[in-house]
Amino acid sequence: MGSGKASEIAQAARDLNADLVLVFNDLRPRQRKNLERVIAVPIVDRTMLILDVFARHARSREGKLQVELAQLRYRQANLIGVGADLSRLGGGIGTRGPGETKLEVDRRRIQSRITVLRAALETVRRQRGTRRAAPHAEPLVALVGYTNVGKSSLLNALARSDAFVADQPFATLDPTVRRVFLGEGRYVRLADTVGFITDLPKDLVNAFRATLEELREADLLVHVLDASNPDWPRQQAAVDAILHELELDTAPRLLVFNKADAAPDHPQLAGAIFTSARTGAGLPELKEAISRYA
Repeated sequence: MGSGKASEIAQAARDLNADLVLVFNDLRPRQRKNLERVIAVPIVDRTMLILDVFARHARSREGKLQVELAQLRYRQANLIGVGADLSRLGGGIGTRGPGETKLEVDRRRIQSRITVLRAALETVRRQRGTRRAAPHAEPLVALVGYTNVGKSSLLNALARSDAFVADQPFATLDPTVRRVFLGEGRYVRLADTVGFITDLPKDLVNAFRATLEELREADLLVHVLDASNPDWPRQQAAVDAILHELELDTAPRLLVFNKADAAPDHPQLAGAIFTSARTGAGLPELKEAISRYA
């Protein structure tokens, strides 16, 4: 983006009385500073927006810790990026300008808080490990998928539960586990997990790693796709990429297209199951398929 295009955006923001500019890409500190010189409203890039949505939806203490850790890591990276500019305020060897002093104070405070958050999350990790080590008679099945494909609705339909559901991205941040009856005295524990997104910020993946480690213990991953969304192949690829990063490529996996009642045509994919959490269509077939794995 050149200076002319930035001026054009600034004029459009004034004409529309905009109070915020969203940038689809991630901005480097110098890019943000240059844009702010021209555009007189707050500028939010893609990672900042995703972190803000996560922060609004965090409910449990663990979820809030994870989001705060990701936010601080992002701020820390941006502080390091502007360090070269601020350090020039020093004026010479052995001197220290006010900008550099504030930068160092901010760095120390952020690093100190990150240390506290890491310790708290490590405690959570150990507690999770203790719970996973406990004997469980029932297999664990985890729902994974892109955000807002209906994983929580599917959990509620299968378990007849009332987990929080909303038609918005990242409505589920905290893992939810419910007991599901498969038939003939057979049950599984069904876990709902945080939704993924294309190029999910690495700070978020790292912050939620303790939660996502639950997926390693699953006997089966149920990859949920939105049958009504024509963009499902890209969303599937994004989820597969994150599962690869988590070293879960070889985990047993079942492909499920939810919201089939809202799809004009069913995607042609061998072995896929089509369900509707709203109408209940396909749920018996899904339970039967889960019972073959778990």
